[in-house]
This record gives sequence, C-alpha cells and structure tokens, in this order.
Amino acid sequence: MTTEFFDSFDGTRLALHRIGSGQPFVLLHGLFSNADMNWIKWGHADTIAAAGYEVLMLDFRVHGQSEAPHDPAKYPENVLVRDVAALVDQLGLEDYVLGGFSLGARTSLHAVVQGILDPQRLVIGGMGTAGLGEWTKRSAHFLRVIDEFDTIERGDPAYFSMQFLKSQGVDRLAARMLLQTLPDLDLASLQNISMPTLVVCGDEDRDNGSAIELAELLPNASYSEIPGTHMSSVTKPDLGAAIADWLEKTA
Repeated sequence: MTTEFFDSFDGTRLALHRIGSGQPFVLLHGLFSNADMNWIKWGHADTIAAAGYEVLMLDFRVHGQSEAPHDPAKYPENVLVRDVAALVDQLGLEDYVLGGFSLGARTSLHAVVQGILDPQRLVIGGMGTAGLGEWTKRSAHFLRVIDEFDTIERGDPAYFSMQFLKSQGVDRLAARMLLQTLPDLDLASLQNISMPTLVVCGDEDRDNGSAIELAELLPNASYSEIPGTHMSSVTKPDLGAAIADWLEKTA
C-alpha cells in the first residue's frame, strides 16, 4: 500500500492510496469516512487487488488525509465529481473501473450521468433511489448534526451520526460547505448508464432507500445482497468478495 498526494482542479491537495497491479479501479469512500475506514481496514482493497486490479482509493476533500479548505470558493456544485475527474486526468486513465460506497456511489453515478467520466464498468455500493433523488432531504439530517453538534444527546436520532463525525475528526465548517455542493439526481437520467454495473447493498441497509429499485432503473445492472446495515455491511468481508466475484464474471 502506498499513499501519495496530488493537486486537484483548484489546487486542493488530495490523498491517493494505491495497492495492486492490473486494470485500474478507482474506488471511492462514503460520507465522513475515508479510504482506510471503508476499503483498507476491512480487507476489501486487498481482496480486489488479489483479483488482478490496481485499486486507486481517493480521500475526498474534507476527508481522511486530504485538505479541508475553508474558502467557500473551493466548494462549487458537484465538487467531488470534479475531484475524481482530476484524478482520472492526472493518471491518464482510460480503461478503468469506477465505483464506491454511499457518497462514493453517488459521486460515481453523477460523474457518469453527466458524461464527465466513462468507465468500462461501474460498482455502486450502499445506495438506493432515495439517496440519489432525495439527497437534499437526507443532507438536512447531516446539516443538523453539524449545527447542533454540541447539544445532541444520547437517544436523539442524530446521536450516532454525531459520534461518527467526532470519531473521524471531521472539520465541521468544511463539511457543511461540502454538503451543500451535492445536488439531487434525476432518476430518469439513470437510463443513460449503459456500462455493466454492480449494485451491492446490505440486507438491512435502508439508509438510502431501495437498492433493488436502483438496480432495476439501470439498463445493464446486476444486484448483489450482502449481510449488514449501512454501517456494518462495509465491515464484513462479503462486500469485497461480492465486488471481486462480479469483476471476475464481467472481465
């Protein structure tokens, strides 16, 4: 495993973690997490690399080892899509796989729908229709967590999210600006995604709505169900195994 840094389109310094060799697989983490927490710690990166891929794991801005700027100008709409595009351009990637979990999945779908990125295959983890078409409503939960951070008590529905932000050391000022850059996605636009796609989700994961419905809206998608909730499914080996198995079947 190696870690390096590069300057994104606006000069923000971002961290990139790499392991393996073979076809590049750009793999994106979830909201307020990072590459280590989602992909490295639980062995998923190792599993995918062992299947013959170079796994390229970005820490989004405001996450992990990447910068968290406080300048509002650093947060244009869909800034994370632009960061991933900057990475693909920096590395000169052409024949690559793109995917992610939760926020990483949203970002991947936005990038493909907008025609900014054109991966050979696509992996969408922990995401359903509501997490795409009703993101503005869902993001209000996280904005409340940030705004009421010091007053949220145990038993409050937002308590667990507050504890997770605290454990990850998230810069709340930067996070608030980032949350407001993420638009809703028109679900009808999913019909334009033609490449083979894996939708993988925990059997108890309802955080982002129906993953099955999402798979049905994608013209060339397969659905895989693994054990766990939104938070626990990413900690089980089944996630990496499901991705590696699908990659082998669609190679």
